[in-house]
Amino acid sequence: MNKNDLRRVGECLHEPEWISDRSRTESLCPVCLKRLPAQRKLVGEDVLLVKTCPQHGPFQTPIWRGNPAFNQWRRPKLNVPLPMLFTTGENGCPYDCGLCPEHRQRSCTVIIEVTQRCNLACPVCYADAPSKTPDPSLASVVWSLRRAAQAGPGCNIQLSGGEPTLRDDLPEIVALGRDSGLNFIQVNTNGLRLGRDRAFVKALKRAGLASVFLQFDGMEDDIYRRLRGYSLMEAKRAAVEACAEQGIGVVLVPTLVPGVNTHQIGAILEAALAWAPAVRGVHFQPVSYFGRYGRAPDEAGRITLPEVMRAIEEQSSGQIKAAHLGPPGCENALCSFHGRFMQLSEGKLMPLKHPDGDACCSAPVLSDKAAAWAMAAVARQWAGSTRPAGDGM
Repeated sequence: MNKNDLRRVGECLHEPEWISDRSRTESLCPVCLKRLPAQRKLVGEDVLLVKTCPQHGPFQTPIWRGNPAFNQWRRPKLNVPLPMLFTTGENGCPYDCGLCPEHRQRSCTVIIEVTQRCNLACPVCYADAPSKTPDPSLASVVWSLRRAAQAGPGCNIQLSGGEPTLRDDLPEIVALGRDSGLNFIQVNTNGLRLGRDRAFVKALKRAGLASVFLQFDGMEDDIYRRLRGYSLMEAKRAAVEACAEQGIGVVLVPTLVPGVNTHQIGAILEAALAWAPAVRGVHFQPVSYFGRYGRAPDEAGRITLPEVMRAIEEQSSGQIKAAHLGPPGCENALCSFHGRFMQLSEGKLMPLKHPDGDACCSAPVLSDKAAAWAMAAVARQWAGSTRPAGDGM
């Protein structure tokens, strides 16, 4: 798109009050990663992020498509207690900010990377793993765990990578984290080792692991061949079974890629219900094009939050409605949506309190007490159950 095309787009935009000055933000040039001023622009029911790099020209990206309407979804971000520690680099956000005095967000779930190695080389990869970079030492990981406990008292921990289960000392890391006063520790994993090494899973449970954040892209091997390079459906099923045996909670984490697995949203939800209570939830992640992905996609390759919400309603036969889902209160409203449900005995879902009524979203200021309650609630939701898993495996 050239500059004249972009000007014509701007002339046809309808800009109600909610998308005027408050719609200005910052972004990056997708070519040189230079920080740029950007603006959200409404075109029909869609919202575009528009920016211009002095060197590489104009860009626009769809960030919201259709209902629920953008102006009805947005909500003010809650004021939150500042982080207990600040770590500010020289270049600033988003390059090396860490937790700076302008961060506007406390540490609720802290991600600690314990390796950059991986036993897959997925065509879609957030981290551009695997890497030959040596693993951080055990002492370095322990320092990070203790630092996290200081920066965000009561925070939840996710051990990530790369593939964390490649570290044979992962149970020791979990135990040391628990000894540091961190009550909820989760592992972000593709599950391959968990499904074939039951002794390793048992050691993780004994060390105090509460939950597994399991890469889970669908119920068909063709999906895994396209996104991960291999047929992995049985390996995923085995990982869920191994965690269920030890009472480790499982959160299924599908990366949603248009034209690859978006038709499987309903099937994934059905599997989660069939495997409950071992499976504690589903965390859909619309694909982001960074890491190993070397070029910007066309617009058809992107999927936005409202499209995911509508697909959930359509593919769950209306059991989960878009109206049951709401924006977060602590992070920016455009970052995510969530909903909480109870599975009834006949298999139907009952929506629990609307997200606007959750403790972490109901007050104009999030107190330390409310933040601690919210983090503990997440830990309870994602931790394992002592009840046996469902029969759907």
